[in-house]
Amino acid sequence: MDRDSITAVVNAWIHQYRSLGELDFINHVQIFENRGSIMGCSNPHPHGQIWANRTVPMIPSVEARCQQSYRERNRSCLLCDYLAEETGRGERIVCENDGFVVLVPFWAVWPFEVMILPRRHLRDIAEMDQSEATRLADIIRRLGARYDNLFLTSFPYSMGIHQRPTDGDAHEEWHFHFHYYPPLLRSADVKKFMVGYEMLAQPQRDLTAEQSAQRLRECSEIHFAAASSH
Repeated sequence: MDRDSITAVVNAWIHQYRSLGELDFINHVQIFENRGSIMGCSNPHPHGQIWANRTVPMIPSVEARCQQSYRERNRSCLLCDYLAEETGRGERIVCENDGFVVLVPFWAVWPFEVMILPRRHLRDIAEMDQSEATRLADIIRRLGARYDNLFLTSFPYSMGIHQRPTDGDAHEEWHFHFHYYPPLLRSADVKKFMVGYEMLAQPQRDLTAEQSAQRLRECSEIHFAAASSH
């Protein structure tokens, strides 16, 4: 998909987030995308889903508490400050444009896990202007090309947007972001499995965040011929 086609998808996400979030009984809108049979997908192409919940699920609710706690202690946004720290260091940055930054978080569990963060403090995707929606589509396309070129395969992942709840509160602590969780480890045929210590104690990284970011930076943003993706 080219940038304009992905922009149309982004605008559909915005429309759905707004329309579902306006329902009185919906307090969380979870937009996500799965790609690849290795992720259990029945369709070969990337395809998205939206689940709308009465309650905020566990993972975004933990993120919300952390962001709120940080804001109360520091009078600033957790992810704004984190983004400033990462861009200052540069070593875990994969790619960026005027509106968004792709980085490998230092706490990443999956070998090539990344986040997309908006440079501006935006609580949800509906706060983007159209130029930002286009820049988001651009960074999604560029990241998708890097993923596919890493192992010269149609790179599988689960991706989702975390953003403020739709319960009517302001939620100034929220800074929306994307998580990408791809399972591949060393090649197109080797998958990371959570077993043993990782399931019973804590996940372990197979690569450092810095190594992962460097390998993704070195990948071209021109799609190889066999791939079909963003």
